[in-house]
Amino acid sequence: MPDETPQHDGREPAPGEGRSATGRRVPAPAPPADEADRAGDPPGEIRDGETGTGAGSTKTDSPETGSGGSDSPGTGSSQSGSAETGSGESGPGEGGGVAPSGALKPEEIEQPVGERDPATGAPVTLPAVQSATEPVPPEPGAPDPAHDVEQRKREAGVDHLFPFGKPGQPLGRAHPFVFGFTAALGVITAWMLVKAATNAKSVLVMIVVAMFLAVGLNPAVERLRRIGLPRGAAVATVFLIVILFFAGFVASLVQPVSEQVTELRHNIPEYVQQLQNNKTLADWDKRYGLLERAEKTVNGDGFQKGLTDTATGIGKVAVNGIFQTITILILTLYFLSSLPQIKTFFYQLAPRTRRARVALLGDEILDRIGGYVAGQFTIALIAGVCSYIFLSILGVKYALALALIVAVTDLVPLIGATIGAVIVSLVAFLTGTTTDLIVCAIFYVVYQQVENYLVYPRVMKRTVDVQPAVTIVAALVGAALLGVVGALLAIPTAAAISLLIREVVMPRQETL
Repeated sequence: MPDETPQHDGREPAPGEGRSATGRRVPAPAPPADEADRAGDPPGEIRDGETGTGAGSTKTDSPETGSGGSDSPGTGSSQSGSAETGSGESGPGEGGGVAPSGALKPEEIEQPVGERDPATGAPVTLPAVQSATEPVPPEPGAPDPAHDVEQRKREAGVDHLFPFGKPGQPLGRAHPFVFGFTAALGVITAWMLVKAATNAKSVLVMIVVAMFLAVGLNPAVERLRRIGLPRGAAVATVFLIVILFFAGFVASLVQPVSEQVTELRHNIPEYVQQLQNNKTLADWDKRYGLLERAEKTVNGDGFQKGLTDTATGIGKVAVNGIFQTITILILTLYFLSSLPQIKTFFYQLAPRTRRARVALLGDEILDRIGGYVAGQFTIALIAGVCSYIFLSILGVKYALALALIVAVTDLVPLIGATIGAVIVSLVAFLTGTTTDLIVCAIFYVVYQQVENYLVYPRVMKRTVDVQPAVTIVAALVGAALLGVVGALLAIPTAAAISLLIREVVMPRQETL
């Protein structure tokens, strides 16, 4: 009796699987994607009898089903989606655009075939038959390409695209020629910049001095703005005061200089007569022939030419000084009127994350420069007033002009007061007696000690916050580099450097 028991495929159904009426296994519902991943299945792998998630097709172990087909009820949408997915261009047996795992295959990019135009970089379709397109390496016994033209063309790979042969590989950055050329170009550029800066040294110095004066006068402008004046009116007021000061200084010097020149011209015959009647000079003349030698020297061509050159040089220096002074004043006016815009421009050059700190440090540096200028003017004013009082009591001529000279020269650190004292003592001796010279010398020696050890350190400590030793060293170095201008700029520069060291360098050193 035949066994009517339905035959199975030899495998017990897994838990959750059933059998249909026809004997085929009914696939269990597919777990969510996250559960399948947690179960340890490789990403994108689909088991037999399970529905692939995200592949757009259903796969069973039935041999009747094709790629992406199933005879289970309710799988029509999966079949249509599989048909659409696998309908792309593909070679035989590749399964369309779907990988065996069910994932979509990435679109393959065909590699460009053929040559490219060296000028435009666009692909060029070459003819099927080409002549010698590849460079031919030289064979043993081959003729030298320097003498044989055909050999030259063969080794260079001449064709219709490259009539002079194919170009070789470009030189790398590490090539000695490229490195040497780049280094030489950098050296030449640096040398040209240094030469340009040297040629424009006078202009750069005028710009720096004008900016220094503008920053120094800005506190006065800000005080006038606090009163209620607009910035334009405040700048005009401060600049007018500066112009009046220079005009008064020049006017105070014109009268004494013109009077002294006139007096000297009238007294020349008297001075000559006194020299002739001098017994000591007459004795020297008999011994050494001084008057004869002096006469020959004066009447010689070299003396006249030297005197003319000296006068011309003095005139050029005077004209150049006047021109530079006017230029500095004009630049100071422009810088003073547009100082907020200039500060904002330089602050914006800093990165946005550090701009606030840079602006705070920059404002502090500008405030110190302004304080230095104000303190220097205060010291010069004290020196001028004390000199005027002293010269008036002593009865020296042109006390006001000499006091203004002392005030102006006292603006130069360290050596300015000495220069003013020498000028005043010399004028007092020429217009007075030897006693006046001695009294002036004693007064200015005492005053300089008081200024250097009492007035100057106190004023600079309050306005610039620089130690006295740093002040002296900075002034000496600045004077050695740029003369008077360097001495003027040295102390505020030292103040700025000390601020940056204290606020930037030292905190960074603490974090290392």
